[in-house]
Amino acid sequence: MNSKYELIMYWSEEDKTFVVEVPELPGCMADGPTQNEALLNVQVVVDQWIETAKALGREIPKPKGKLMYA
Repeated sequence: MNSKYELIMYWSEEDKTFVVEVPELPGCMADGPTQNEALLNVQVVVDQWIETAKALGREIPKPKGKLMYA
């Protein structure tokens, strides 16, 4: 993955895992027991999100970088 999408990472006490969300790609998120594993997992999920969007003929948002409301 060489994307420039903003990533938001946080600890989920409920799930006891790190969660990474990609706000610009609706529903795109991943988790992992460590920060590094969560980041590796989200890279895979972003690639899959983009591949699926292409296959379905859906628009793929261009990365905007840092969002002002995050």
